[in-house]
Amino acid sequence: MAESRPAKKGSQQSARGSTPENAKFSAEERAAMRDRARELKAEAARADGETELLAAIAKMAQPDRVIAERVNTLIRSAAPALVPKTWYGMPAYAKDGNVICFFQNAGKFKARYQTLGFTDRANLDEGAMWPTTFAISELTKAEEARIVELVNRAVG
Repeated sequence: MAESRPAKKGSQQSARGSTPENAKFSAEERAAMRDRARELKAEAARADGETELLAAIAKMAQPDRVIAERVNTLIRSAAPALVPKTWYGMPAYAKDGNVICFFQNAGKFKARYQTLGFTDRANLDEGAMWPTTFAISELTKAEEARIVELVNRAVG
């Protein structure tokens, strides 16, 4: 009786015979599967970032927390493509892996007010000098509109 030899280590044989596993899918199907794997990884990273951001906001004392929650809502609705994350423990929002803006609660550094800051990746350039950090002592409709306008400009 002939003994069957086990497949060489590292070979790609299916259980049914000697056809490589990847031969069952076309190049286009394999590319689509790679695309989907990248999408799932990105979605998982986004979910983890959002979880971290919401946890950072939940740790804040009042009134910082209320303002941070509202700023988060404004930013997420104005620029849904921004990825939520934390940056130095602060709620932040990134584009292509780069932080565009962040919220610093007053309690973090025992400051007088909360701030909404923008990094050098934000498209806020205006002449030779422009603000990149904005103090927030309260949110009215006017401040909310200004935040939305700034975020829209920042992501350009």
